[in-house]
Amino acid sequence: MSEVRAILEVDDLCVSYGKVEALHHACIRVGQGQIVTVIGPNGAGKTTLLSSIMKVLPHTQGLIRFEGKEVGDAEVEEMVALGINLVPESRALFGEMSVEDNLRLGAFMRHRLGHRDHDQTMAEVFHIFPRLKERRQQHAGTLSGGERQMLAVARALMAKPKLLMLDEPSLGLAPLIVREIFRVLADLRKTGVSILLVEQNARAALQVADYAYVLETGEIALEGPSSQLVDDQKVVESYLGLGGKH
Repeated sequence: MSEVRAILEVDDLCVSYGKVEALHHACIRVGQGQIVTVIGPNGAGKTTLLSSIMKVLPHTQGLIRFEGKEVGDAEVEEMVALGINLVPESRALFGEMSVEDNLRLGAFMRHRLGHRDHDQTMAEVFHIFPRLKERRQQHAGTLSGGERQMLAVARALMAKPKLLMLDEPSLGLAPLIVREIFRVLADLRKTGVSILLVEQNARAALQVADYAYVLETGEIALEGPSSQLVDDQKVVESYLGLGGKH
C-alpha cells in the first residue's frame, strides 16, 4: 500500500478490557481514496478496532495518525471535526425523529464549526439515497432495516467525512439490500472518500475493497490486496466456504 498516501495509520495498537487483551499490536493502513476491509469471526476484535480509532474506547498502547498527524488524546467530537466518522453496528438512530431531522443532526459538528452548507449536503445525500428523500418526513423508527442502514450511512455523510468507518453494514439485511449498500460504498470511493469497512460478510467485503486485513483473536493474521486474499486457501476455507473460488 506504500504507493498510495495513507490517510489513516494505526501502529502497534493494544486494547484491553480489564486483564483481557482484545487487540494485540494491531497495525493497519487506509490509503487515500481506498476501501480497506477488516474481516474475521465474531469476537476477533473488529468493533474494538473501530471504537478505539474513533476514541470511543481508550487504547493502552500504540499510535493513531490521521493525515500524518498523531491524534493522541482527541475526543470523539474532535475526531468528527478532523474528518472521521463511524457508522456503528447498532446504527444509533433517533427513532422518534424524522429522517430529515436525523440527517440534520449529522451536520451538527460542521454547523458548530461555522459551516452553513447542510441543505446542499442533504441534497447530495438524497441523490445517493433517493429512497430516503421519499421518506424524509417519516420517523426513523418506522423504516425498514435496509432503510435504517441507509439513513445511518447518510447521516455520517452529512459531516462530510474524509474517512468513513462502517461496522458490519450488511448485518441482518437481505442480499439485495446488501448489494445496494456495497454499490453505494463503491460510488463513494469515486468521490474521494476513504472507507474502513469491518465485515463478517467476507465475500461482499473482498469484492468491493482494495486491501484487506484478516483479524483473528485480536491479531492481524493475514493482509494483502483483496484480489489476492480472495484466492488465499486459508481465507477461502475459513471465510468464503469451499465454493469460494467459484
